Amino acid sequence: MKSQRFKKGWEKLKEVDGSAGENVINSLKDIAPEFADLLIEFPFGDIYTRDALDLKSREIATVAALTVMGNAAPQLKVHIHAALNVGCSKEEIVEIIMQMSVYGGFPCALNALFVAKEVFNDGN
Repeated sequence: MKSQRFKKGWEKLKEVDGSAGENVINSLKDIAPEFADLLIEFPFGDIYTRDALDLKSREIATVAALTVMGNAAPQLKVHIHAALNVGCSKEEIVEIIMQMSVYGGFPCALNALFVAKEVFNDGN
């Protein structure tokens, strides 16, 4: 039986990421189901459900952070989908990534732009 924290997180994950987030969780079930539970409980059950930021603001911050990391293309792809899902436009996402070139450099911004292009071409 799953905790209330898990249930709250699962609902928020579906609201934010839709099927992209669910696919990530499902892909962990055969290797690390406990880690999948942690991903649902902490980021989505504890953090994404807080009231101080709306979901669009949270996804702007997440896309920016993943862009600057420069080594998280799969996660960036999921969160670009999520950003579109919670109201960011393609133009806003491109601007977020371009802004991060100032702080993370051109290579991470280029990589992120190519991830965004892939997401945009997937039909979003």
